[in-house]
Amino acid sequence: MNNSRRNFLKIAGVTALGVGAVSVAGKAVGSYLPDMHRAAPHEEAITAKRWGMVIDTRRFTTVADFQPLIDACHKIHNVPNIPGKQEVKWLWYDTFEHVFPHKMDEFQAHKVEGRQYLLLCNHCDDPPCVRVCPTKATFKREDGIVLMDMHRCIGCRFCMAACPFGARSFNFRDPRPFIKEEDQNREFPTRMKGVVEKCNFCAELLAVGKQPACVEASGGALVFGDLGDPDSEIRHVLHENYTIRRKPDLGSNPSVFYII
Repeated sequence: MNNSRRNFLKIAGVTALGVGAVSVAGKAVGSYLPDMHRAAPHEEAITAKRWGMVIDTRRFTTVADFQPLIDACHKIHNVPNIPGKQEVKWLWYDTFEHVFPHKMDEFQAHKVEGRQYLLLCNHCDDPPCVRVCPTKATFKREDGIVLMDMHRCIGCRFCMAACPFGARSFNFRDPRPFIKEEDQNREFPTRMKGVVEKCNFCAELLAVGKQPACVEASGGALVFGDLGDPDSEIRHVLHENYTIRRKPDLGSNPSVFYII
């Protein structure tokens, strides 16, 4: 083996080993979320067979009711507030006709049609975004949470095209200048230009025994729990209330349910 080839292999090996040590906003990649499915679970971690969420839409009478949930989510995850059309969102809201186009009737109840509805990643049981990602930057954990590894993301946006819910945002600009220093959460990494991001069901909070930020801020309007446990609170809520899901006919089997 000649020196040039030997040197190349040495450099390649060091580079491969160094990937896990790259830092993002002062945090090592090894501590970043995608490693949670490989690391030993925290003793206080909350686990489930399949995580899911129920949203009681009757509890949100005005768009102002959504703001505490959105603020809690976006602040803890360092979601930037970029002015203009290049919006980055993990949690947002929209009208009935856009959220549930398959449920539009000729004579719709005014109270249903007139509401706004909270939106987030549906953490589908059969997520099309995972199937199309060429680098496995987006992947589904055994507990049903669909995560993003921003360091594997090459910005192709195939996942955005495949997602039927518009739940993913692309960083066309560097998002870090749009996060105020005093608002930045140092316990969660910031992102970079050219990657996709979305709701992660607060996997980092579940890992230390806490509920998702939006659930904590909802005052009981959101129920989060194990869809795989017939005795869980979320299963009891589903049995006792009529719920619908977004675009179930597409076959992705969403894990987010709406009480109408």
